[in-house]
Amino acid sequence: MAAVTSLSFSAIGQSPDRKAFNASSSSARCLSSTSDAFRFRTNFAFDSLNFRTSSSGSGSRMVVHCMSTDVPTVSETKTNFLRAYKRPIPSVYSTVLQELIVQQHLMRYKKSYQYDPVFALGFVTVYDRLMEGYPTEEDKEAIFRAYIKALNEEPEQYRADAQKLEEWARAQDGNSLVDFSSREGEVESILKDISERAGSKDSFRYSRFFAIGLFRLLELSNATDPTILEKLCAALNVNKQSVDRDLDVYRNLLSKLVQAKELLKEYVAREKKKRGERESQKSNEAVTKCLGQYESVAR
Repeated sequence: MAAVTSLSFSAIGQSPDRKAFNASSSSARCLSSTSDAFRFRTNFAFDSLNFRTSSSGSGSRMVVHCMSTDVPTVSETKTNFLRAYKRPIPSVYSTVLQELIVQQHLMRYKKSYQYDPVFALGFVTVYDRLMEGYPTEEDKEAIFRAYIKALNEEPEQYRADAQKLEEWARAQDGNSLVDFSSREGEVESILKDISERAGSKDSFRYSRFFAIGLFRLLELSNATDPTILEKLCAALNVNKQSVDRDLDVYRNLLSKLVQAKELLKEYVAREKKKRGERESQKSNEAVTKCLGQYESVAR
């Protein structure tokens, strides 16, 4: 729909294979002023590395998986997604997903790509927030699986790692969150590994999904003290200025997306009302016609 296509990121258009909504030009004008905030493009560029790791055993060490040399194109990844999920996706969601999958494809197939659970938590957080209000939870999860599988990764691993970190963070406070290096545990080992890799600069590449993963840990641990983020970044050997910048982009994106969804809701309500009025008018006309015919026969 026009109200939503104004959110479309210039690099990505609505797929011709998908049926988009159509909205009024007034809604389009209202949304056009907010479209810049939705442009992930280079602002949401996902820096990355080209290995893939997974936890081994209790999660105390990381196992490196070499990537295939047969790298798919962006077009192939998008096609895989559309084949895996064939139902139409409303444009307010589709335009964001199309942009995300292109950016994540470019990150995923860099030579130095390395998966980690904090990154997974960040992506899952972004996805769930962006897809809030989707018509059905079943479709929302089916889209998630199609998206991750199109990138040749495991949706179950993303969900499991995100849940593991969320459960751990809920049991923490600001101080224990930062003090992970002095304790033993599966999540603590994951964070220690990240800290070591980030400190060496050899096998860690920062990304915005990672920053959002950190932000989610702070949210769940109720760490409201602004210094906690600074201490956590220092413990993980991550640049706090980069994290602050990327979290600002993320918050702005969510704010603008809420506005777009509200416009979508208003548009759907207006169309539903118009449709009801048209049907009511047709019914009245039909009744009037029948009465006229009855009166004619009666004479």
